[in-house]
Amino acid sequence: MQAPKLDSVTIKNYLKTRFTLLLPTSEQLRASKHNLNPFRPLGQLTRKNWSFFGVALCAWTWDSFDFFSVSLNASAIAKSLDVSVKDITWGITLVLMLRSVGSIAFGLWGDRYGSKYPLITCLGILIVIQIGTGFINSYKQFLGVRAIFGIAMGGIYGNAASCALDDCPVDAKGIISGMFQEAYALGYLLAVVFQRAIVDNSPKGWRAIFWFSAGPPVLFIAWRLSLPQTDAFIRKMEVEENEGVEGSKFWKNAKESLRTQWLMFVYLVLLMAGFNFSSHGSQDLYPTLLTKQLGYGDNRSTVTNSVANLGAIAGGVVVGHASSFLGRRLSIMISCVLGGAMIYPWAFIRNSGINAGVFFLQFFVQGAWGVVPAHISSLADPKWRSFIVGTSYQLGNLASSASSTIEATIGERFPLYDANGVARPGVYNYAKVMAILMGCVFGYLLLITFIGPEKREIVGIAHMDDSDDYDVASLQYKDEAENVEHVHDVESQRVKAPN
Repeated sequence: MQAPKLDSVTIKNYLKTRFTLLLPTSEQLRASKHNLNPFRPLGQLTRKNWSFFGVALCAWTWDSFDFFSVSLNASAIAKSLDVSVKDITWGITLVLMLRSVGSIAFGLWGDRYGSKYPLITCLGILIVIQIGTGFINSYKQFLGVRAIFGIAMGGIYGNAASCALDDCPVDAKGIISGMFQEAYALGYLLAVVFQRAIVDNSPKGWRAIFWFSAGPPVLFIAWRLSLPQTDAFIRKMEVEENEGVEGSKFWKNAKESLRTQWLMFVYLVLLMAGFNFSSHGSQDLYPTLLTKQLGYGDNRSTVTNSVANLGAIAGGVVVGHASSFLGRRLSIMISCVLGGAMIYPWAFIRNSGINAGVFFLQFFVQGAWGVVPAHISSLADPKWRSFIVGTSYQLGNLASSASSTIEATIGERFPLYDANGVARPGVYNYAKVMAILMGCVFGYLLLITFIGPEKREIVGIAHMDDSDDYDVASLQYKDEAENVEHVHDVESQRVKAPN
């Protein structure tokens, strides 16, 4: 590979292609027409493909479940440890800060030796930490277990995404991407459900949900142990073995990849910062808006939050699948425009209409998110896919970690008043602040997605052979137009029957 060219001619030509390559060609639309039915590409997955996807989905779902278990019990944990809720939120911030450490360490391990054992190790750490969290008796102990949890959580995303997508048929990558990404929303939804079922009915209170959450990962570990490394990784190891890539040469290649791919990595971090601002900005303070600003009780708040997550799951699957024939960039941009149109009903419509507003806002927020795993996996250097995908995601998450604090701080400048014109203590117009932030975030995502690169896979023809996929993914993104032509040439020469 060569380092990206940054001369004026190359940049000018690149910017021109942001317009010319945004819309799918008539040839691509004709080739993908029969894939409008999502069951057709899903039918191409083999039993092994489904097993890889299933264990990755479970790992990412339960990672989310464990994370939100603290958020949902912040008040109870604070009372038990005799600290403030603000102190407990620092534990959440600590998790976000250390997720990047885990993504680097476990991502490099996954790229060198395969995603299997790093994923198993991360799940094993989650088991120990969740059991330990149920026994903590001091704030220092709480921070300690959350710090270790953050490292393990950071290691799961990149390796789970690699497990789910590496061997996935090209036609199905969009919908599988959406289904995998929305495991995060599914984890939150399950945490809300089990919170009501376990914590509210157990004499151990909040500690019970952490002990419960330590059980399912045992099954996920056994499932992953029963599966081999992905075929894509096995093929990659064969190539590296033929090239004699061992020890010092492995790290030499890492330095070379950093030299040639630094611009792509920086772009992915900026892209993921926007995406994480969109999710945190629309989700983290929303329960506070419901309970403090609107005065919702526990039951009504739970229903509205559940509707939001159902919208998120639906959006991720639908838009993720649509990106296979519309293109990744175009699908994200459409979601940003339609999501922006939903800001007003989401933030300001009350009564029964609030559920419709939150459903469709999250449909488009997470619809754009559903494209992310397939999009950034295709842009990442395949030799370092687990590391690049996981680390760019977590650094973007770190950049957006202060979003709820920003909203809460600015919100204090907009107090709400009672009928007598007296400010209601502790009640602020969070809806206005969140609406302004989400408008800015959608605009940022629209712009950075438009100027960014895209690698289109061929859909509707046949599942590309993994060796071809490996070669195509290695091409320079500055030659994007040539990449598309090259993929067509490869497919015309090597068409295989669908799996």
